[in-house]
Amino acid sequence: MKTINSAVIELRDLQLKTDIGTYGPKDTRPDVHLLDLMLGILVDQVLIAQDGMAHVFDYDPLILEIDRLAADGHYETQERLITRIAAACAAHAAIQHMEIRLRKSPVRAGSGSLGVCLSLDEIATEALRAEARLVGSK
Repeated sequence: MKTINSAVIELRDLQLKTDIGTYGPKDTRPDVHLLDLMLGILVDQVLIAQDGMAHVFDYDPLILEIDRLAADGHYETQERLITRIAAACAAHAAIQHMEIRLRKSPVRAGSGSLGVCLSLDEIATEALRAEARLVGSK
């Protein structure tokens, strides 16, 4: 029987400073855009023999890049920002798979949230990483 081990870095409810969507004068504009990330990494970056940043995945640079992408101008869709966040995650070789959720609130009359979720397994994450290398080499 094969045992599958996994480790996940989990970020919840990160409020992004971003401008997404096109709204008319009577449309409800969202007050907030919230990001959730689940990043699968190697188990040996969580089960560590000694304390120290050299032994774990340093997520701070990734969060700074996500903040930069979110503030990088107007987005028509949540999907475009999620695509850019996925590419930023894939740029880190330590990330093996990912789930990204972005939601806005309110949706109507001060209530509700609406979001998009993207899940990429190890194969899809590596394909995204390879695509970025290919584009970068042109």
